[in-house]
Amino acid sequence: MLAVLGLLVGIVLGVVLDPTVPALLQPYLPIAVVAALDALFGGLRARLDGVFDDRVFVVSFIFNVLIAAFLVFLGDQLGVGTQLSTAVIVVLGIRIFSNAAAIRRQIFRA
Repeated sequence: MLAVLGLLVGIVLGVVLDPTVPALLQPYLPIAVVAALDALFGGLRARLDGVFDDRVFVVSFIFNVLIAAFLVFLGDQLGVGTQLSTAVIVVLGIRIFSNAAAIRRQIFRA
């Protein structure tokens, strides 16, 4: 219940305050969002499997975002930013779809 309340407060604050992302951080935002979604789907899968641990979830969430952002930064420094960003998106996308499939199997027993 507390998580849903926090989500609703975050959505309302985002709509009301209309935050802008600095131009320097804009290349990292899509990657960070996909990394966060990966952690969320992993947490949901762990919850359905009965092995959810809030500490593991928080650490996974933070580190997924930081590592993905670091890989994009490293790609920019090496001059291969778009290729490395694409690789990060592909890997995280595969993980998201894998977790989504496991969640679907768990929910629908299929």
